[in-house]
Amino acid sequence: MTQEQQLDPSTFGVPPDPDRTAAAFVQLCETIAKLRSPDGCPWDRQQTLASIKPYTLEETYELLEAIDADDNEAICEELGDVLLQVVLDSQIAKDEGRFDIVPVIEGIVEKMIRRHPHVFGDEAAETAADVTQHWDKAKNAEKQDRESVLDGIPVDLPTLARAARITKKAAKAGYDFPHRAMLFDKLNEEIGELADELFTGGKIPDIPASVEGDVVPDEPIEDVALRGRVEGELGDVLFVLANIARRWQINPEEALRKSNAKFERRFRYIETQLREQGKDIRDVSIVEMEELYQQGKREELSR
Repeated sequence: MTQEQQLDPSTFGVPPDPDRTAAAFVQLCETIAKLRSPDGCPWDRQQTLASIKPYTLEETYELLEAIDADDNEAICEELGDVLLQVVLDSQIAKDEGRFDIVPVIEGIVEKMIRRHPHVFGDEAAETAADVTQHWDKAKNAEKQDRESVLDGIPVDLPTLARAARITKKAAKAGYDFPHRAMLFDKLNEEIGELADELFTGGKIPDIPASVEGDVVPDEPIEDVALRGRVEGELGDVLFVLANIARRWQINPEEALRKSNAKFERRFRYIETQLREQGKDIRDVSIVEMEELYQQGKREELSR
């Protein structure tokens, strides 16, 4: 959002026109029902709640990309695709005799009211921390049948995000380092244990990061037991990094996603520059590629 697009708080919390909203939503539900009908679309008819899962995940990530691009038209379109998944899943459930869209809507409305007693009830909340306490209290009352405080974390969450959720729930139960800076000592410990498995005597070779020098090919770990230990230690490093992200209130999955996009953007810059020079990236040295990478980085930072 640009500086010219200042938000007007007086317009917050105004619901959309009820007649237009109702008409549009009913039309969407009718459209999806038609696609699932005997004279509808063969592809839509054969979908199940299980088969549609990958598309739900894909549409969610496409929405995140649109938000990152700050593209209102794309955000609107991708929100529509996410809403489509909700309505389609609900129609599939109706067709299978499970439930329809109505209890889905009623359930989330009831949950929002129940978990915001400071808005819809008599409780008070002056800060975001107060709100979190109300939310957790209501949620715990709803989930009394859970055996562990870690229950309820989706298994299919992206792994870094799930690690952050696991440590957050453990922290709420009191299991956490007193000071977040202590996590860096823990990170050094885990890196040391990883180095113990990868290098003789646990000493990491003193080789500065550089594109200069001869290429030393990577070798797979043939020893199955060693591979398992390395995998375990590397997992511990990533787990601590996710915990660090949580303590600084950073979403580790989001951070890595943005770093992936940044590297991809800069690598594509290399390809574009070489193409304009009539060169193929496979035919140039890594030194030349690195020069272009840094050039693209400087151009980005100067904008």
